[in-house]
Amino acid sequence: MVRSWLAKRVITRNLRALNRGDIRPTLRMEASDVHFRFPGTSSWASDVVGRDKVEEWLKRMVATGLQHEADDVIASGPPWRMTMVLRGTDRFEEPDGTPVYENRYVIWALTRWGFIRDYEVYEDTER
Repeated sequence: MVRSWLAKRVITRNLRALNRGDIRPTLRMEASDVHFRFPGTSSWASDVVGRDKVEEWLKRMVATGLQHEADDVIASGPPWRMTMVLRGTDRFEEPDGTPVYENRYVIWALTRWGFIRDYEVYEDTER
């Protein structure tokens, strides 16, 4: 229970930074050999290994102006092999607040001692 609360606080802080265009807090949580997957056939589809590859993907995503919010975060397991699951929403609005895009996603991540080792993002890529 405490782990999930703490994980949500950290993830929320990182998402706020992403929303401002700062990917550094997210990258600091990732192992140098992190395995990242974003399944599908869209231009966003990715299956890469390495923090530098994830950095490229994150920079592209942040450049779109998408705003992210963590709806719920669950953390389970010992610190040397923890599973984190994030359910969130991303959206894009016109400057006047008119919604252009909104989608929900789930991220399933495996961590070791606070570093994300492996994660996959599930999102409706047809939206």
